Amino acid sequence: MNTYIALLRAINAGGVNSLSMKDLVKLLESMGLGNIKTYIQTGNAVFLGKETDAIELPDKIKARIKRSHGFAPEVILLRLEELECAIASNPYPEADSDPKALHLTFLTCTPKAPDLAALDKIRKESERFVLKGRVFYFHAPEGVARSKSFSRIEKSLGVFGTARNWRTASRILEMARQIASTDAALRHG
Repeated sequence: MNTYIALLRAINAGGVNSLSMKDLVKLLESMGLGNIKTYIQTGNAVFLGKETDAIELPDKIKARIKRSHGFAPEVILLRLEELECAIASNPYPEADSDPKALHLTFLTCTPKAPDLAALDKIRKESERFVLKGRVFYFHAPEGVARSKSFSRIEKSLGVFGTARNWRTASRILEMARQIASTDAALRHG
């Protein structure tokens, strides 16, 4: 079994696309996934699954949510190793002291023709960003709520994504490592 992280885009945001984490756990269990844990209400799930599930799993989760709740959120699926790499590759180490200032946008795929110049033109002077594969790092010490460039990330990259602040991404990584460790211990008994 592999450890996966599913990040759902635009779940429980402003009273739209309501999906309780209890319902998400039941849905994932019904798909044969195991040891499911969620973190906060924004659609973060960590679980064990077969490697053969990985390619089709985001679409399957999306379709199940559509059937049961009437909306189909984008689902970004990461392996534990991908999340570890994203955290280790953080270009803004000062995020540890201000974890809400750094957001990692996890993308459905690597952008083929990102327009970073367009983002650079509208960013605030204090804002910085870096694209590394399927992860877009956005450091905004003044916050992202009123950031013109943060709200245009997907448009400029040409792919869907979902953002998590540094604290949330780090906590999800801790959960994923715990699940992987528990699974390894049980298998090697």
